[in-house]
Amino acid sequence: MLMNLQAKLLGIALCVLVGILATIVATRYQAPTILFALLMGLSLHSFYSKVNIQAGVNFCSRELLRLCVGLLGVRIAFADIVSLGITPPLIVMVSMALTMVFGVLFARSLGLSKIFGVLSGGAVAVCGVSAAAAISTVLPNDKSQEKYFAFTVIGITTFSTLSMILYPVVASYLGFSDELAGVFIGGAIHDVAQVVGAGYTISPEAGDVATYIKLLRVALLMPIVMMVFFAFKEKNSKMSGGVSVFIPGFLIMFFVLAFLKNVGVLPVWLIAFIRSLSSNLLVIAIAAIGVKTSLKQVFSLGWRPVLLMGCETIFLASLIIVGIMFFY
Repeated sequence: MLMNLQAKLLGIALCVLVGILATIVATRYQAPTILFALLMGLSLHSFYSKVNIQAGVNFCSRELLRLCVGLLGVRIAFADIVSLGITPPLIVMVSMALTMVFGVLFARSLGLSKIFGVLSGGAVAVCGVSAAAAISTVLPNDKSQEKYFAFTVIGITTFSTLSMILYPVVASYLGFSDELAGVFIGGAIHDVAQVVGAGYTISPEAGDVATYIKLLRVALLMPIVMMVFFAFKEKNSKMSGGVSVFIPGFLIMFFVLAFLKNVGVLPVWLIAFIRSLSSNLLVIAIAAIGVKTSLKQVFSLGWRPVLLMGCETIFLASLIIVGIMFFY
């Protein structure tokens, strides 16, 4: 028992160290912390071959990741989403659904796994790395899942950063008002940080609208995760270590925290603490996934995943633009 605890603590300590270093470097260079955590973890994959740290790394990459997703409930603000009116949410929800369907179908046409199609399509459609993390926790345990997740994190960060640079130019070229530019930015860019950066580059109004639209997508994360969970549940309920036939506890935690936050039960200081805790723990969990994943295996995926995620990104942006042009 003592040896098992020691083995888990060593693995956890390694992931925490990687997370701290990634945070320091990312802060220094004003870059995405999650991406640095993943890349640093990938560079330390050789440590995963050591039996005395595997238990701790596995704990961080699975149980700790689920806890992080559950804590994300405090980020949901129902009032901000309701204030948008009905048209932007409809455009965004339809675009998200079609993007996920497109991701699965195009993945299969490229000869890629349906699991990767769901994972990448969900990350593009919903909210980037957080969505990939949440969806990965309810997918069947597949031997390729870790490298799919690692590639998704790298791809989503890359395309999100490119979108942050290019989409304000696209909005200007199309002649969008600040409000419509905010709808486009918030609906089409993957990660929250890049949405905020691109939106406020245009104007304060565009930044506010983009942030609200992004919150809507974040609010839809757990319903989408539950749909993915139930879609794979029956098929994989007998798999060893696979998807549970019960609703996972972290999904319940998400909805409970979202409800408590929005009815005003949670004090401001506690909300701020939970938000900070979830962000820091997520960095550690992503570092663990990096440590578990072989960089050679990630690159062995080839050009098809790059094409898939690029097309998913363009598909989502195109749907948002078409929606704006037809309904505004």
